[in-house]
Amino acid sequence: MGSLENDKVYAVGDRALAVIDFTSEGITFVNLVDHYRLGWIVIVSLAFVLILVAFAGAMGLRSLLSFIFTVLVIWKVLIPLFLMGINPIVVGVFITIGLTVGIISLVYGFNKRGISAMLGSSLGTLLTALLSILLVDAFKIHGAVMPFSESLLYSGFSHLNLTDIFTASIFIACSGAMMDVAVDITASVDEVVKMAPETTRLQAIRSGANVGRAVMGTMTTTLLLAYSGGFISLLMVFMAQGTPLINIINLKYVSSEILHTLVGSLGLITVAPFTALTSGYLLAKKTE
Repeated sequence: MGSLENDKVYAVGDRALAVIDFTSEGITFVNLVDHYRLGWIVIVSLAFVLILVAFAGAMGLRSLLSFIFTVLVIWKVLIPLFLMGINPIVVGVFITIGLTVGIISLVYGFNKRGISAMLGSSLGTLLTALLSILLVDAFKIHGAVMPFSESLLYSGFSHLNLTDIFTASIFIACSGAMMDVAVDITASVDEVVKMAPETTRLQAIRSGANVGRAVMGTMTTTLLLAYSGGFISLLMVFMAQGTPLINIINLKYVSSEILHTLVGSLGLITVAPFTALTSGYLLAKKTE
């Protein structure tokens, strides 16, 4: 096809995954799907599992279970519901909150500490979903900016609302980071209350807010790096061609990533006070 992105280049000795059409009379057609990579995928996956369990022990095993649980929910529940045309934003909110409850329960248990993190993260998810709905419309972004999304329309799924799917992808993508922030703050407040049982709820809330401020700086930068990493080549093209900055910012592909980063960062910022409030109220016993 003359495209480095789409062409498959094989050399003698390479292993390829092939789809073979045949009849009783013999093979009629062979299609080389791509290089066979399953072996390396299995090796790297096993290394990940072994290192995780060896380092974190029982916590690592529970983390692995939460990882598998998340993959199954996304592949077996989220994607099929999206393909059925059910409102992606509603589905995304329920699935994300469900994953939040399931993951935190698996890793940290269903107790006051876990409930506090669940509430803080879920409140952040709801607010981020609302921001996504409002800002996608304000930015005039169409869901076709997602890679391969337009192919869905030509594959018998013309009923799909790509913009709603894009909107849902924004708060789904940052939900993991929000869980991290919620758990970090809750764990800190829990430790403070355990070491100083006389801590009041107001003091615990202040401690949680202080931890949230410390976490915010690196977490927002983490989102920026995560989203911009996939567009390094595009940014290089802009710089090589001397494209004016105002043109770059207003392009829909760049604006969509800016929207991802800003909405995700706003969600993280709000998770901190939400979790400080929930953890301070649930974990501290004294009110004065």
